[in-house]
Amino acid sequence: MAHIFVYGTLKRGQPNHQVLLDSANGAAAFRSQARTVEPYPLVIAGEHNIPRLLTLPGKGVRVLGEIYVVDEQMLRFLDDFEGCPTMYQRTLVPVEALGGEGTGGPERAVASEVVQCFVYTTATYSPSWAHLPYHEDYDSEGQHGLRYNPRENR
Repeated sequence: MAHIFVYGTLKRGQPNHQVLLDSANGAAAFRSQARTVEPYPLVIAGEHNIPRLLTLPGKGVRVLGEIYVVDEQMLRFLDDFEGCPTMYQRTLVPVEALGGEGTGGPERAVASEVVQCFVYTTATYSPSWAHLPYHEDYDSEGQHGLRYNPRENR
């Protein structure tokens, strides 16, 4: 079992979340809401308005997302789904678990815990992307106006 941190279209309520729910892809269980320990630039870039966490730790904002515990089959599926290692790279990043459903519910005060999670980051990108607006909490239909173009429409 491995921990993954999702910050974009795989989060609950986002366009690709269903792949985490499909048992044909493997097993995934929500653990907690979370935030990166270090700041990162989370930008929306490319012709399909894809959220991308740029590999520039220390620059940007502490990004909000979700931690999932996944089995090896799901991890392999996600590597393929995320185009790893060409489009994204899977790297270990410390994230702060913020509590929530996987830790006793939002009504229960939970001390924060740092968890080493795999995260899909973008290491190869246009230099101009580092100057795009940074987002703390991605939503495909957010006020940014950069609507995500789902794979099935490309």
